Amino acid sequence: MKRTLFLIMIPVLLLCAGIPAAAFGDTQKKAKEITVVFTHDMHSHLEKFPKLATVIREEKRKNEATFVVDGGDFSMGTPYQTIWKRRASELRMMGFAGFDAATLGNHEFDYRSEGLRTMLKNAKRSGDPLPQLVIANIDWEGTLKDKKLKADGEKLRESMKAFGVKDYTVLERGGAKIAVLGIFGEESASYAPESGTKFLDPVKSAKRTVAEINREVPDADLIVCLSHSGINPENPEKSEDIRLAEETEGIDLIVSGHSHTYMKTPIRRNGVVIASCGQYNDNAGVVRFRETAGKGFVYKSYLEKPLDKKVKNDKATQRKTAAFKKLVNREYFADFGYSWDQVLARSDIRFTPIDSFGQKQGEDTLGNLISDGYIYGVRQAEGSGYEHVDAAVVPAGVVRGSFRRGDITVADAFNALSLGTGKDGKPGYPLVSVYLTARELRLAAEVDISISPLMQPARLYFSGLNYKYNPHRFILDRSYDVMLKDSMGNGQTRKPEKGKLYRVVADLYSAQMLSTVNSMSRGLLSLEPKDENGKVITDFEDRIIRGKDGSELKEWYALASYIDSFSGNKVPARYAAAEGRKICENSWSPAPMNKDHSAFFWILVGLLTLAVLIAALIIRGVRRMLTRRRGQRE
Repeated sequence: MKRTLFLIMIPVLLLCAGIPAAAFGDTQKKAKEITVVFTHDMHSHLEKFPKLATVIREEKRKNEATFVVDGGDFSMGTPYQTIWKRRASELRMMGFAGFDAATLGNHEFDYRSEGLRTMLKNAKRSGDPLPQLVIANIDWEGTLKDKKLKADGEKLRESMKAFGVKDYTVLERGGAKIAVLGIFGEESASYAPESGTKFLDPVKSAKRTVAEINREVPDADLIVCLSHSGINPENPEKSEDIRLAEETEGIDLIVSGHSHTYMKTPIRRNGVVIASCGQYNDNAGVVRFRETAGKGFVYKSYLEKPLDKKVKNDKATQRKTAAFKKLVNREYFADFGYSWDQVLARSDIRFTPIDSFGQKQGEDTLGNLISDGYIYGVRQAEGSGYEHVDAAVVPAGVVRGSFRRGDITVADAFNALSLGTGKDGKPGYPLVSVYLTARELRLAAEVDISISPLMQPARLYFSGLNYKYNPHRFILDRSYDVMLKDSMGNGQTRKPEKGKLYRVVADLYSAQMLSTVNSMSRGLLSLEPKDENGKVITDFEDRIIRGKDGSELKEWYALASYIDSFSGNKVPARYAAAEGRKICENSWSPAPMNKDHSAFFWILVGLLTLAVLIAALIIRGVRRMLTRRRGQRE
């Protein structure tokens, strides 16, 4: 009996002395298979969490060594985000559903570093289970050296430290151990201009972190990278996550967020599995790795699990999301006189689904509806003091939801324009007022026609501005017959006059991006938003449109109030078809090929003419020289 007790006590005493039990033979059974359930680009679609929780529970039932992770942009996209700062609804729901780890995406910075800092503090304060946040390439040194970023940067770093954000984390379950790191992509950084944070090179940071993992956790079964960098489905080979896989040794799985890419089969590069399952919690991705003698854990299978009607809702998760929904009504929608499920109007129109919105050049009825809503909202906000709006512009990149046939609710209107915040710190980008010249209106159309094929989020939809385009003409000279026309059908179509300023309405983010056209085109397109006196705008927050009570006119509210105004509570039939706002003249005929050329065209013609003249002079000089030499020989 004494001998038995002694043998039992040996491991306990050794453990207390700091010697791992594994040295004497770990009694825990080693996993033969590892399952990774993943999401990315969820964008606050918590309404799918009851189904997601069911999938997670089922996978854990099949295999105890199941880990749940997210690739970033878990916030910003539905009304749940409106309580993001105060209630940390997304992170708390992730913890409730069983997520182990997540990384940050660019939209986690939509409320700026102050918003992210507040959210992290309130998430921690809630006492709820939370996923471990990982991100390995924040450049704290560069951020804190920048005088403009230092104060907010120090506060954000302290809040991340208090939350427990790490470069990587180690997760153990069911006899398996995995290391998970987070990476913030280069494009993601460019899409977060208000983050107040600098970032290090993603690939170099991944290499450094993987080397640290190999050094500190040599017995990790898998290394998983949560990368908010993305895969370009049209040109995968130039994608950031392809480069990350090819240039970084040691990663087994990259969960590729940011690009909202949907894959039925993963991409394999350099022994790395790269997987994406789409957006908005439409699917959950499931990757399985199997232990193989002499090779460790190797890729076994991948599937995407649609979170559709076939998946039952987890009741406890349903109750949790319902509680957050009540908070949204009380703490956000009530301020606008609306509620989440309130019906604004009924639609018999099949608007473009958000998955395909902006993918093709041309007019789109969803873009027409939203841009018309902007002008209506300004009219209502300014009342008797309304100043005529000549045009409203909506980039495809700010539209995050569409409308199905049937009832359109307040939440649907919010989902369509759910991004950002204003100077007031409240969710939703406000509308701003700027002025452009006739030439700049033409340039705005040219950005849409010539630039958006290279940068799809820059595809533009206008109210009040109509034009034609021909894809066969020179780039930066494809639009012509640019005309102004009242979006409500009042007044005559007129050509913008040289020397006049025209009032244009856009959301805050889009107006800021318009001001970058000059630098992005290296001076080829000079577009400078101005105030009513022609002075170039330096602070767009000073141009925010406000209602009579001084509150910011949020773009989603402008759209909601427009839909709410429809006669008979029905979307007008005119939105079922194009109205001639963008007309494609796909022809090689002389008329559409040579009409109303842009200044850039004439500059190009001048340069080509000059090049031809120089070439002719060179040829003429060479001929004269050869003639002289022949004469000398004779």
